[in-house]
Amino acid sequence: MNKSHPTSIVCDQCYTRVDIPALDHCQEAFCPTCEHAMLTFRKFGSEHSLAFAISALVLLVLSLPFNFLIFKSNGQQHSINITDTLNVLINQDYLSLALITALAILIIPLIVLTGIAVLSAGYLRQRRIRLFKPVYHTVNNLMQWSMAEVFMVGTLVSLIKVTSLADVAYGASFYAFIGFAVCLTLAMVNYDRNRLGLWLYKGALPAPKPLTEAGASASIQRTYALLLVSALLYIPANVLPIMHTELFGRDEPNTIIGGVISLWQSGSYPVALVILVASVVVPVAKILILGWLNYTVQRRYQRRKRSRVKFYRVTEAIGRWSMIDVFVVAILVGLIQLGNTISINPGPAALAFCAVVFVTMIAAMTFDARLIWIDRKAIDE
Repeated sequence: MNKSHPTSIVCDQCYTRVDIPALDHCQEAFCPTCEHAMLTFRKFGSEHSLAFAISALVLLVLSLPFNFLIFKSNGQQHSINITDTLNVLINQDYLSLALITALAILIIPLIVLTGIAVLSAGYLRQRRIRLFKPVYHTVNNLMQWSMAEVFMVGTLVSLIKVTSLADVAYGASFYAFIGFAVCLTLAMVNYDRNRLGLWLYKGALPAPKPLTEAGASASIQRTYALLLVSALLYIPANVLPIMHTELFGRDEPNTIIGGVISLWQSGSYPVALVILVASVVVPVAKILILGWLNYTVQRRYQRRKRSRVKFYRVTEAIGRWSMIDVFVVAILVGLIQLGNTISINPGPAALAFCAVVFVTMIAAMTFDARLIWIDRKAIDE
């Protein structure tokens, strides 16, 4: 098929119905009101998403059984694979952190990739079955919680942190996981949710749930509550140590800011800036921006609508990257376990910071972007 079919879609961010003409290869249709990307046509999009999804699933399997990283210090050697990292966290009574890591980098990506593969294969064969609709909604809801690429960046940051302590070698699973993260990203890039939705629902996507005054008020109140919780959690996340380094029996607690300072002092300026932005600037900025956006819709502010929705999309897109520091802790805890010589253990701030990231992500989901565009005086008319 060289062109997509013309269709009509209701924008889920501003509630505008848009008539979309037939699209050529690599063309994208945007909402004329809020500039939200509504539909993309790639000539071989389904073939590519299926191929990348299957490749990512194979590489995910290959990334589990072999060595991921090998740590050598003072004649001692310790190697880990990904499951070893989870086991170390569990053995140190951090079951919740192990579960979060497993969900974010293994289980949720597995579900998303399987769903993309199933839907793409069904689309290519033009066979609809009842199971496809719940699979479609599951994939759409879980995609933003898949963090394999964030974990990979966290791994690279952790390697820079430990190079001053010892030698680190890469195992076969390390390269397999890089391939898995790349293929996962490409599978999601080629996955066009609206195009598949139009096919599943036979040319007419279900209209977004109508917005009522009661629904608008509930959205505003939930968002405020979640932002307050995240702001309170942010205090222990930065005051308490995120990890403990035991060097020759001496315990050295490390906070997020302390880690940034030590990286800067050691000359690792790019890594220090990455951690500073991801772990300090992004969470604070997200809380402030979402609070400001919530206030503007509560006060029925009608100006600068496009600027406000752009701020919202940026906060929604970058929020999960704050998990870099948590994944750095998970990798270092699993990798550096050499008894009294040198060991790293997680601190209480790791869970608090996880909670900050997740609560702000949920706050972005509960904020109804349609409130930026819809005149609430006309909602119930």
